[in-house]
Amino acid sequence: MPAAPSSRRVNVRTPEVMERVQAEVETHYRSVLVEAVRAKGSVLNIGNTTVRLARDFGFCYGVERAIDLAYAARRVFSDRRVFLLGEIIHNPEVNRQLTEMGIVSIPISQQEEKVAKLSAEDVVIVPAFGAETRLMKLISSRGCMVVDTTCGDVMSVWKRVRNYAKTSFTSIIHGKASHEETRATSSRALGDDGNGHYLVILTLADVDYVCDYIRQGGDKAAFYERFKGADAYSNGFDPDIHLTRIGVANQTTMLKSETEEIQRRLKKAIEDRDGVGSPNFQVFDTICGATQERQDSLFGLLQQPLDILLVVGGYNSSNTTHLVEIGEQQLPTFFIRTAECLTSLEQIVHFDLHLKAEKTSYSGKLAGEEPITIGITAGASCPNNLIEDTLLRIFALRGITSDQVKESVGL
Repeated sequence: MPAAPSSRRVNVRTPEVMERVQAEVETHYRSVLVEAVRAKGSVLNIGNTTVRLARDFGFCYGVERAIDLAYAARRVFSDRRVFLLGEIIHNPEVNRQLTEMGIVSIPISQQEEKVAKLSAEDVVIVPAFGAETRLMKLISSRGCMVVDTTCGDVMSVWKRVRNYAKTSFTSIIHGKASHEETRATSSRALGDDGNGHYLVILTLADVDYVCDYIRQGGDKAAFYERFKGADAYSNGFDPDIHLTRIGVANQTTMLKSETEEIQRRLKKAIEDRDGVGSPNFQVFDTICGATQERQDSLFGLLQQPLDILLVVGGYNSSNTTHLVEIGEQQLPTFFIRTAECLTSLEQIVHFDLHLKAEKTSYSGKLAGEEPITIGITAGASCPNNLIEDTLLRIFALRGITSDQVKESVGL
């Protein structure tokens, strides 16, 4: 009886391929203008209009690597079908480019069905968020060639939750249960033997509920009802048993301050129940460095005088969403997908985090002759060319041409 097929991980990062790929990626996403503004202290002032850029924004190393690998896969396997599990990153411009290159994106809801029909001649790209273990096993059973772009920071979290499972600790994961990264991490929290357990919490209200249960127990049926849906807890999870020993991890793109507060509250609950220094609590910092840098940079930008803040990126980007949350605490903040959202001097099309929908808002700040200072930042999945488009659009609405902008920075 012939052996069952297994997936083959392939290396597409050969020097000759990567030289061509990097040139192509730069053409699509690089901005000489943004680099020039950064070189001038990340501030550009022309007449009565000032734009300030955050110190750190845009593509991180993990995102750049994922995009490079996807482009390389298309070049190396030009004669084969190439599929992508979901989105390579959460940015519509990048995913549009990959679609135009003939890479077929498989939505989350269809992945198991579609993968089950693939063959050993097909290529599957695993996105930067990673993929669930059951899906990876299915890909292996089909014998597909695999180009894995999973971020190293994400894999570090996987290592941590696997260790929790090995030592009979339940993983408490701070994240969005339906997010691709959290789903992938949750599957690793089951451990190599599948007997591990996890619970996904999102808000401080969630953690307070869990902390109360840790301290004094509670209504198990109510617990299940609160966390039902979106695979927020593992099969067989019993709060009376599996909250005895807990280890905290997180989706790498969460708000750092909130993750730290969740860690603090859970530790205090365990200590209140079991005593200070209890061995029943573990925690390791698993916020990605790029996410932290972009949050810290925004806090620095907000120390400068600003009239409004524009946050550029995909509406489903977790790390970008948290930048919007930070900005909203201090000043009018608009979450825009592209420069086209700046429709006029008065109107801005933006995503409202509270309504979870795009809407149009009036902003008199861009209109008139009064001096204005606008801050711009972006998450780790936003390319610099979109920042350039936004910057030029701002000045155009203020009557300043792109040639004048470029001349002001020596281009």
